[in-house]
Amino acid sequence: MKKILVINGHPNRESFNFGIAAAYKKGAEEAGAEVRSINIADLNFNPNLQFGYQKRTALEPDLLKAWEDIQWADHLVWVHPVWWGGLPAIMKGFIDRLFLPGFAFQYRENSLFWDKLLKGKSARIITTLDQPGWYYALIYVRPSVNQLKRSTLLFCGISPVKVTYLGIIKTSDATKRDKWLQKIKQLGQRQA
Repeated sequence: MKKILVINGHPNRESFNFGIAAAYKKGAEEAGAEVRSINIADLNFNPNLQFGYQKRTALEPDLLKAWEDIQWADHLVWVHPVWWGGLPAIMKGFIDRLFLPGFAFQYRENSLFWDKLLKGKSARIITTLDQPGWYYALIYVRPSVNQLKRSTLLFCGISPVKVTYLGIIKTSDATKRDKWLQKIKQLGQRQA
């Protein structure tokens, strides 16, 4: 049985992203996966990596539980909107505080290289946009996806990482959103 963790980075519980996360979870559970969820907005933590990597700030209980869930999972599903080309601030803070040296990766002594501590996991990024995905890729070169996929997940050993773009959100109607939710539920059923 595949162990899947759905991580929702949208700070607004009334957002379409919460429906996306629920659709994926429902599909995966119907297919027999064990699924846990993290709604980053519900966690009680300071998103500021105050001292960078110079001094470790103790992790709050919600972050410790989130890290246990990340370690438990075989497959991570990240759901988030693109705001100003990037991730919501609370999601960036979640990553900054958790994906630390000694947790997600480890720099090698006297070397430019590092050890990837999250090998053996895969991921899916589901991102919502107010533009078509092809436009985001062609014109803006996918900054949020590059940040999350290449500079975080692949850097820490999570591979493969697949991406699903949903957009244009602001002009979508109920029929279009229902089609997207069915597509996401099917991804969950395939546990992809």
